[in-house]
Amino acid sequence: MASHHHHEHAGPSLSDAARSTLEARGEQWTPMRAAIFDALASEEKPASAYDIADTVSKARGKRVAPNSVYRILDLFVSSNLAMRVESANAYVANAHPGCLHDCIFLVCRQCGEATHVDDDALTGDVRQVAAHEGFTAERPVIEVLGTCAKCA
Repeated sequence: MASHHHHEHAGPSLSDAARSTLEARGEQWTPMRAAIFDALASEEKPASAYDIADTVSKARGKRVAPNSVYRILDLFVSSNLAMRVESANAYVANAHPGCLHDCIFLVCRQCGEATHVDDDALTGDVRQVAAHEGFTAERPVIEVLGTCAKCA
């Protein structure tokens, strides 16, 4: 498959798609999980667990512990509802929870924006290199650090 950027599709909301995906895995869509997903999905840039805890705490009027947020974010990553930007120790909502692609992020060092790009040929090559070395790749994550077009 050629490289492409994700774009929005008409249909159910991202939150509805996330809920359906999580429930299909036998997990519950609790009010806390919904609040954390909505906070993550509303971010324009990758958000840390602390950022999300602050946002949800303000919205609920009571403190939400970052450890609770981390556990839910881990569930979201394992369920393909979110992706972790390793270099920023932050997360982005997956705009297409039904799509299973390896992660390629273009991370701007100036503004912090992370653009997710799919290129199955490139990540397939990474998997082949790993296999050649006797390594089983679970899910390659490639991050390219640089400057985005807006900041250039």
